[in-house]
Amino acid sequence: MDSIKGSLESVVFHNDKNGYTVADFDVNGEMITVVGTMDTPRIGEYMTMTGFWKEHPIYGDQFQMENFTLDLPTSEEGLIRYLSSGLLPGVGEKTARDIVAHFGDQTLDVLDHSPERLTEIRGIGKKTLSRIIEEYQEQREIRDVLIKLQDYGISSTNAMKLYGVYKADTVAVLLDDPYRMIKDVRGIGFKIADQIACQLGIEAQNPKRIRAGIIHSLRECYAQGNTYMSEEELIQTSVKILGVNPDDIAPELGELTLTGGVHVDEIDGIKAYYPMGLYEAEDNTALSMARLVRGAFENDSLDIKQAIEEYEKTVGIRLDAVQFQAIETATQEGTAIITGGPGTGKTTIINGILTILKQMNLKVSLAAPTGRAAKRMTETTGEQATTIHRLLEYDYSGDDDFPCFKRDEDNPLETDAIILDEASMIDIVLMNSLLTAITPGTRLILVGDADQLPSVGPGNVLEDLIDSGIVSVVRLEQIYRQSEKSMISVNAHDINEGNIPAIDNHSDFVFIRKTEQTAILKTVLDLMGWRLRENMGFDVLRDVQVISPIKKGTVGVIALNKALQEILNPPAEDKNERTVGLTVFREGDKVMQIRNNYQMHWEDARGPETGEGVYNGDIGMIETIDSRAKQMKVHFTDDKMALYDFDQLDELTHAFAMTVHKSQGSEFPVVIMTLVGGSPLFLNRKLLYTAVTRAKKMLVLVGSYPNFARMIHAGTANNRRTALVERIKMYSEMGI
Repeated sequence: MDSIKGSLESVVFHNDKNGYTVADFDVNGEMITVVGTMDTPRIGEYMTMTGFWKEHPIYGDQFQMENFTLDLPTSEEGLIRYLSSGLLPGVGEKTARDIVAHFGDQTLDVLDHSPERLTEIRGIGKKTLSRIIEEYQEQREIRDVLIKLQDYGISSTNAMKLYGVYKADTVAVLLDDPYRMIKDVRGIGFKIADQIACQLGIEAQNPKRIRAGIIHSLRECYAQGNTYMSEEELIQTSVKILGVNPDDIAPELGELTLTGGVHVDEIDGIKAYYPMGLYEAEDNTALSMARLVRGAFENDSLDIKQAIEEYEKTVGIRLDAVQFQAIETATQEGTAIITGGPGTGKTTIINGILTILKQMNLKVSLAAPTGRAAKRMTETTGEQATTIHRLLEYDYSGDDDFPCFKRDEDNPLETDAIILDEASMIDIVLMNSLLTAITPGTRLILVGDADQLPSVGPGNVLEDLIDSGIVSVVRLEQIYRQSEKSMISVNAHDINEGNIPAIDNHSDFVFIRKTEQTAILKTVLDLMGWRLRENMGFDVLRDVQVISPIKKGTVGVIALNKALQEILNPPAEDKNERTVGLTVFREGDKVMQIRNNYQMHWEDARGPETGEGVYNGDIGMIETIDSRAKQMKVHFTDDKMALYDFDQLDELTHAFAMTVHKSQGSEFPVVIMTLVGGSPLFLNRKLLYTAVTRAKKMLVLVGSYPNFARMIHAGTANNRRTALVERIKMYSEMGI
């Protein structure tokens, strides 16, 4: 680890959100570029920095700072630059020179202990003195707090985060309860808080530590998709994280239950512990659904059966009995669920429902969980659909688990009916937010495939609503969307039933058998590099999507993206690049947005339209990378053009390959999926079924046939723990 000391001369770049900073420092008369995290970089500040030297391919040698301490200048010239840097209001270079000339090497001592003496300097009156004292005391406070925290081994980055929240009370707060920072300070979780607490001398058996560890353990629910943990699982997880005995956990778990830190219930004869937010989301969802289902609707103004028959004539189709029932149920009842696999006519039914609800003079809102699903809904209905987040008017709150929406019980949605597509992707938190914003009397129609993967977030909402028995459910099973030679929908149906399909490689369902992962990788690269383009005429960047069930490994998404970038968009002199961590973004790369950004400005490539919002899962191509402007332009598939500042590039990832979860809610002309071995808890039938149903024209599976068969037989291995069904039934019986 190297160390340098110098004064901050200029700030090249600073991100207010995460503190990432590029700055030039004067180090013994030489200008050095320093890259690191600084909360509020100030011109003229003196720092001792530790880190390492790194050569940037464009900007040359840079010092990668990992930690720093604030110092004070000692030379007269250093004092002048320090005082005239903007640190003191109303003090420019001339006044700074006068101060140093008058007080000499006692200048800082005067500022610390006798600041009123500054009035001895011409031009500094009482008002200016008051402002100087206020600003300098704050800077001294920051310096003192940083020094104290760094004495405890706390990094400068974390120290600045803590000071930003607690100010002068930082040290006192941490000594009283260092685990407060988990809730108070964005970006600090249990692990960092526990490290700091250890440095502060907090013992392993400290009750505050154990309670914080229990709450952290319960957060495993989010990762596993469950809404609660059994008592045994919670204690075991807490013991593993905290390194204490089970006997130390029990009393603090009881205390958390009494004080409302966690919620406990009895479910199927066992004690079940909830993170409080997930309990409230599940309980409110159950209560809201029970109330919504009881809504009664009079449709005397329209003969529904006749309206459906007219719809059939208008679009030139003949609905089967189940499809007819689906439209009838959705337009007559307060809530309805329509579920079915690919090719069963869900789009036709959505259009029928929409047509009839509009004939009833009802205002209808269309929504889906992701931007891509909403876009597809817009294309298939001809009506504007939006994400659920956008429908609820998302308002960034800084809490990733519980988004903040402007639409709620006090400001409900102004609509008569809501049709939600891809409902299997809705988690319990989002569902609760939606139901909170729906007034009694609003129709709610959920459309989706209950056999697909459940939501990435906690809960199993669509399946639980179906299992509750209180919502009218119509299951579509007859397959219509296929040509004579199409086997994608047929084989998907077989897979969903737990049957291994008969595979004919002369159809659109192709299986290339390979055992070794290196052979699987080579086959995928051949398919993308030349076979699909030369033999079948596909544009592999626009028409073909590679999907893998895993992120790591030879045929995981990370390795696939790197290998595919090399063959599909290799480096060239005329292609600019930008390196972010281990990722090299290059002009011409296929990329994907990985989180919702509702403030991102975009322009329509086809015309003058502009707007805001780029969504998790949106796919595009990098058009330009401008190192001078520090911006990258991305052209998305829906013709949105968005400019990303370099500090926003963590919102993007390569999309030559993606996980099955990331592909959910989308359809692609051609899908290539790698098949690998692994735990049936993860590599199961739902995962395979979801991947297969992403393909519209062709599916190519590459891998081991035994792994294919094992996934089909592992259909019930991953059941989520939720109690939504029981809660809905309870509230329904109570008639609340």
